Formats: sequence, structure tokens, C-alpha cells
Amino acid sequence: MNNAPLPMRDGVSPSFLWLPEGVWPDMRSFLADWFPGVPQETWCARMDRGEVVDAQGSPLRPDSAFRRGICMYYYREIEAETPIPFPEHILYQDEHILVADKPHFLPVVPSGRFLQETLLVRLKKKLQYEHLVPLHRLDRETAGLVLFSLNPVSRGTYQALFRERAMEKEYEALAPALPRLDFPQTYRSRMVPGTPFFCMQEVAGEPNTETRIELIADHKGLGRYRLRPLTGKQHQLRVHMNALGAPILNDDFYPVALPCKGDDVSRPLQLLARSLSFVDPLSGEARSFSSTRVLDLERWAG
Repeated sequence: MNNAPLPMRDGVSPSFLWLPEGVWPDMRSFLADWFPGVPQETWCARMDRGEVVDAQGSPLRPDSAFRRGICMYYYREIEAETPIPFPEHILYQDEHILVADKPHFLPVVPSGRFLQETLLVRLKKKLQYEHLVPLHRLDRETAGLVLFSLNPVSRGTYQALFRERAMEKEYEALAPALPRLDFPQTYRSRMVPGTPFFCMQEVAGEPNTETRIELIADHKGLGRYRLRPLTGKQHQLRVHMNALGAPILNDDFYPVALPCKGDDVSRPLQLLARSLSFVDPLSGEARSFSSTRVLDLERWAG
């Protein structure tokens, strides 16, 4: 949210919450109910440090009256966050955009048990720029290119490239070779949220996803595929490859959702956002960026 009354701290911009309908005697009682996983003592300590405020920057205290409709600002915190031992790289930066090359296992934005160990917060700390915003997302398990906006004024112009399908995205994946199929081919299906809730599934109906798929190399039964998604549904490439009978190597969701690996980073999903190409909407210049990362076909085939 613009004009937040708290500054960015250690790469983390303040979170905010519009206080909901309801009756609580004070802020301590509300926070205990609304955030049951955060001890009251933690909230009291944050308030004592002046880190919980309203939109005008006035401190909220444990005994402050609960006021429906006001906006509360605070810092999200995670204790004992496990470091992710792979670096990100900035490939390009100008006054409007930044292109980052993300490693496997690093989430793009804070969520769940990840805060400092996210691409967005790492870059904010490195650049000390609060208004950095990703223009699209990659799964935590996927490596490769992420385009960021640096300028709020031009942000909508670059966002439109994705909305209008004017951004050409190319991925690579390692998966079982399928020489019996004719490549290249275009795969289409209708995808909807599935079970468990973090997976997608294909159903009958008008297709809402489309991917161009090429087998470009194979070694000992393992193939290197070039994937060009023409739509951008969650897990689209993973679902489409699985549906063809070639689930992407080390995929813990498809065809079967496996137990969470926790902090195990030994078997990365072999999916890479290889390149982004587009005509710059401000300069009219053709731009193309490529990841420096490599999926090692011979290693995984061996």
C-alpha cells in the first residue's frame, strides 16, 4: 500500500489489515483472536517498540480500543527461518524494470514460512528500493526469469504485456522422452483447482490453457523439452507434461502429491523459465532476456 506510515525494514515492507466487523474490548483481545498463532506477548512487544500503528502513524497499544474500519500496519516476522543456499542474480535493470534470475526453491514473494528467504525481500534489501513489485510469479520449485517493476508510474504499462499476452515466455524441462509422439505439438485443456487444494486438475470443457511443446534432445530415456505457454494458469506446464505421460523430473505434486520435503533441496524440479521476450511498450525496442542457469540432462539421465 502506498504512503505506509512505517518504513521498509530489512527488506520487508509493512503489512496492513483493515480491522473487520466485530466487537472486542481492546486490540490485545482482537489480535489474540485474529492471529491465534502469534503469542499475545509477541504483539505486546511489537506495540511497545512502536511497530503497530494506524494509517496516521499513531501507535496502537494493547489496551487501545478496537475501532472497526481503521487500517492497522505492522511488520510480519518469522522466527528461525531456514536459509535457502542458492543466490539470485540481477540480469538487467533500468529506471522502469528489473530482470532477476531466480534459483530453485526460492519463493518470489513472502508467504507461509518464507519471508527473508524470498526473491522480493532479497532484492529489496540489496537495492534498498521499497517500490519493487514482481509483474508475474514463478512457483517456488521453478528456477529462472522474473520481471519486476521499479517505477509505479509505468507499472501498469508493463503489466499489460502479460494481460494482453504480448510477453513471450519460454521454459525448459527435463522429463521422460516421448519419441512416439509427434513434436512439436500444442496441448490444450481445461484446468481448475483440484485436490489437494494446492494442485490443479484437468476437467472436461472448453480449454483455458495452451502450451506449445517440443522435444529438443534426449539421453538415456530422458528428454529436454522446450515449453511455450500461451496462457498462464498455475502449474500449467507441470499438469500438461504429466497429462502427456512425461511428468517433469522431481515434481512432488504431479502425478501424485508427495509429503512435504521441508528443507530438503537435493532434488530440484527440473523446470526452468528460460527466457522472456517482448517489445518494450515505452521505447518500442525489442527486448529478450535469457537465464544463465542450466538443466543438466546428462547428470539426471545418469
